[in-house]
Amino acid sequence: MREVFVRSSSVLVLLILIALPLFLSITPSIAWRPWPNHYNSSDFQFGGSKKYEGSSEFVHLKYHMGPVLTAHITVHTIWYGAWQKSQKKIIREFINSMSAVDSKSPSVSGWWKIVQLYTDQTGANISRNVHLGAEKNDRFYSHGKSLTRLSIQSVIKSAISSSTNPLPINSGSGLYLLLTSDDVYVQDFCRQVCGFHYFTFPSIVGYTLPYAWIGNSAKQCPGVCAYPFAVPDFIPGLKPFKSPNGDVGVDGMISVIGHEIAELATNPLVNAWYAGQDPSFPVEIADLCEGIYGTGGGGSYTGQLLDGHDGATYNMNGIRRRFLVQWVWNHVVNYCSGPNALDQ
Repeated sequence: MREVFVRSSSVLVLLILIALPLFLSITPSIAWRPWPNHYNSSDFQFGGSKKYEGSSEFVHLKYHMGPVLTAHITVHTIWYGAWQKSQKKIIREFINSMSAVDSKSPSVSGWWKIVQLYTDQTGANISRNVHLGAEKNDRFYSHGKSLTRLSIQSVIKSAISSSTNPLPINSGSGLYLLLTSDDVYVQDFCRQVCGFHYFTFPSIVGYTLPYAWIGNSAKQCPGVCAYPFAVPDFIPGLKPFKSPNGDVGVDGMISVIGHEIAELATNPLVNAWYAGQDPSFPVEIADLCEGIYGTGGGGSYTGQLLDGHDGATYNMNGIRRRFLVQWVWNHVVNYCSGPNALDQ
């Protein structure tokens, strides 16, 4: 997953190129932002004639022989800060919907089937089974309300070594999902990232564990990280969509969570499926489809979506709820795919 920087001039580009090696050596984690940095006013004309779901000519996604998650995937969750029960229910159902067999089409499980197409060097596919594992509540902000990338790993260490109800240590098929509430500040949050994934360092945590962090942007930057349920102040006249579960911050998190879990499954140790030559700055299967949620998506246009009777916008169904989740790269057909595609 790649960092996204705002480039306003050639001078800034030069400075970034000079500083990039140092930046990567300090913060190796890789991150996601929900849309491109550059906008064209025509991108906001929601017509049906566009079809920009990726380009097979320029994308060279490769397998680098590292492990992928072929065993049953268990997602262990750390709720850091103040979380409402209703918010937890939305996120729990999304995770459990990945393996649901009876969801209405287009479904979250249909989206996960695209992730399942990826294999390891033995030909074994990503597991079909994704389920919610143990959960840890850190409602008293054990490491404060301002976290760095390294202190995020300390939060995980606290969760697995707690004297009461510690999270299980599962390095083979376990994923650790750290979710921060809307009053927690995280390094680079809103400015460069909405979430990122990496693996823990044994020197900090004691184990190498794939993990992801995603923040609730409701109070800090909903127009950046909860788009299209909120829009940036610098884009006049663009109306936000109605969120399907009535919580702009959490509904915005859902797509980021999906993005991170898909890439953790296909590139858990940053040495499996990615494009580019630098494993510390890879372009992964969800990065290739940032901002694309339906047929015709590209630029700042989301693509063709679904509208509920209540006016809410979504593109796939869970067990009972509806969600808006970005598409992922399908390496079999060499373009971005999703279960709500009109031409599949």
